[in-house]
Amino acid sequence: MTRSRADDLLRKPEQPQRATFLELFFALVFVLALIQLSRGLSQHLSWYGAFQALVLLLALWWVWTHTAGFVDIFDPQRPPIQLVVTASMLGGLVLAAVAPEAFGGRGLVFAGAYLAIQLLRSVFVVLVRPGRDVRRLYVRQLVWFGVSAVPWIAGALTQGAARAVLWTLAVVVDSVATALRLPVPGLGRASTQEFAISGGHLEERFRLFFIIALGELILVTGLAFSGSGFGADRSAALVVSFATTVLLWRIYIYRAGELLGTAIAAARNPLRLLIPMNYSHLIMVAGIVVTAVGQELVIAHPLAHSRPAWTAAILCGPALFLAGRAIFEYTVFARVSPDRPLGLLTLGALTPAMPHVPPLIVALAATAVLTGVAVADAYRAKGRPPEVPSPPGGTSRRGGE
Repeated sequence: MTRSRADDLLRKPEQPQRATFLELFFALVFVLALIQLSRGLSQHLSWYGAFQALVLLLALWWVWTHTAGFVDIFDPQRPPIQLVVTASMLGGLVLAAVAPEAFGGRGLVFAGAYLAIQLLRSVFVVLVRPGRDVRRLYVRQLVWFGVSAVPWIAGALTQGAARAVLWTLAVVVDSVATALRLPVPGLGRASTQEFAISGGHLEERFRLFFIIALGELILVTGLAFSGSGFGADRSAALVVSFATTVLLWRIYIYRAGELLGTAIAAARNPLRLLIPMNYSHLIMVAGIVVTAVGQELVIAHPLAHSRPAWTAAILCGPALFLAGRAIFEYTVFARVSPDRPLGLLTLGALTPAMPHVPPLIVALAATAVLTGVAVADAYRAKGRPPEVPSPPGGTSRRGGE
């Protein structure tokens, strides 16, 4: 492909930065993926099962992140770009379908689909030869995904603990390489220009995935209720579960979630915000997946004797969410509201007493903690002017305005 035709595939600066219909279409796969993760975790509710779910979530997260970054750089209205994203969607569908058996008999299918998505996208960009900065970025990605392919495939060819160790190494390579901006000898690290960071598009991207996670939570809750009868105890569990979902949304959006794009645009070095924003959302999504497992248990067994694993799922989900939300808030405002760590400490303090009460009471306690955080947010903002973003490292314009 000639240079001019390759450059025609790039997103133009004047194009709208909102998520396109193609991106929304691609996102549908991740509703299934998160449901499958929560399903697998509920079937293997243990610390080892949680570790396996984390490894799979990281793989899915990097598929989402790098595909979203691809559409941030390239014009999603162009047929070749649509073809690449659609092929990634097919690969994501395969990943989602086999996720519950990825550590069983479907390991090679999972690893193969993951590598096909990541490597073929990079190969496409290198072959079409767009601008120098873009090509260098995808050469770096090709190198690092080639490195992580070794433990991915080796792990798929083994079983049990060996697979867990090798796949952990693989996701660590992918995660650390991205955090370090894909350093490659002779090319150095990726620059802000290569990443083509757009505050508006990043804001849309993170919000979209968060809404997908909440959608998974609602689906799991609704399916659990429809399949467990409509007694008073289960109806109460449904109300508590729905209240928790609403509180997660409210705490996310107020106020950092509303100002994410503004914070990126105001930052002196937007690239410094990319990694903490990425991982804060990953932690929050992990919390929502665990919350879905807990809510399913609460609706199915509202007044049963709580098991330690059940209590952990019900309380750890909101705790993970608050931890991620605290990191997110620091990324936008360079400070953390005291109600975040206080909520975490309260959930931790409740844990020793919770195995002695029914799951519905455990869920009520977690909902009460989240309610306290939401109320503290509203009280702190009462009568004060809206806070402007103040990301770490300072702003490029006075006051971030």
